[in-house]
Amino acid sequence: MSTHPVILLLSGSLRAGSSNETVLRTARAAAPARVRTVLYEGLADLPHFNPDDDAEPLPGPVAGLRAAIAEASAVLICTPEYAGTLPGSFKNLLDWTVGGTEICDKPVAWVNAAAPGRGQGAEATLRTVLGYTGADIRDEACARIAVDRRTVAADGTITDEAVRTELARILTLLADEG
Repeated sequence: MSTHPVILLLSGSLRAGSSNETVLRTARAAAPARVRTVLYEGLADLPHFNPDDDAEPLPGPVAGLRAAIAEASAVLICTPEYAGTLPGSFKNLLDWTVGGTEICDKPVAWVNAAAPGRGQGAEATLRTVLGYTGADIRDEACARIAVDRRTVAADGTITDEAVRTELARILTLLADEG
């Protein structure tokens, strides 16, 4: 019996309907049949990182995050840039992964959904922080996909076939490496 690789989708945005969430919802919709995706929706529930709390028993939301990462074959991130770096809430999520081993050696990639010429600060910070976690950054699966709001359907997914094809390609690369 074969199992489908699971790709965990992490949005760095708390804003409902953000471009980042739109990209990840589209990735979920465009995923090849042999790939299962799970959209993590617990970002707002994570407590502020405190090394004193990074011990058993972990706070419930942190245990849930780490379990979701552990159960995934790979991780795909889509996060905005805020003030030249990652939003604080998403950096907080990443801080909670440093003390665990769940993301170590796991294939990870990101999609930059920022307008052309933007988002490099978030990418640089992701690369730095993920390096500390031991994640296996897959550069060939990292991409820039600017969201044209005119191509977003009522269900919150992108209708542009080129975007959907690119997201399917990214998921396939991550699944094949997971």
